[in-house]
Amino acid sequence: MSELDEIRAEKDEFFGGHSQSPLTREQRKLFSGLKYFSENDALRLEVKVEEFSVKMGFNMQTSTGGVQYYEKFGKFSFDVEGTQVELTIYQSEHGFFLPFVDALAGSETYPAGRYLEPEPLPGGRFFIDFNLAYNPYCAYNDMWSCPITPTENRLKVAIRAGEKLYY
Repeated sequence: MSELDEIRAEKDEFFGGHSQSPLTREQRKLFSGLKYFSENDALRLEVKVEEFSVKMGFNMQTSTGGVQYYEKFGKFSFDVEGTQVELTIYQSEHGFFLPFVDALAGSETYPAGRYLEPEPLPGGRFFIDFNLAYNPYCAYNDMWSCPITPTENRLKVAIRAGEKLYY
């Protein structure tokens, strides 16, 4: 079993049996595991992030009509099946945050996007593993409030890695 398989199995166990799972009690009774894309080594990246010289703060809208404060940290480019794309990394008091929407949104992936927590590395670089992309808790239960992916992180390419739609 790979490290990614172990992470996914632990997450399924948490979702299916833990009292703090985002699933309702009724959902947990029927839960048989989350759906994922196959592991994709091409979307496990170490990228150079172009840090913004001025950190613009803004309120990111949430799924329940509220806001959460973030700063735009920097942007990076990468290649997806021959297409160059760009994403912005945000930062809050909780760390780095990378929400994104891909071309599969609404068909194979959650329409409002998926999330990652980029791992900072020395020299202005970050480790970003799209195989770890996950759905926000509001994808499972409307009681949760989740940041809505900003327009600048809506991609026209498919990111075939990470978590798929729950149902």
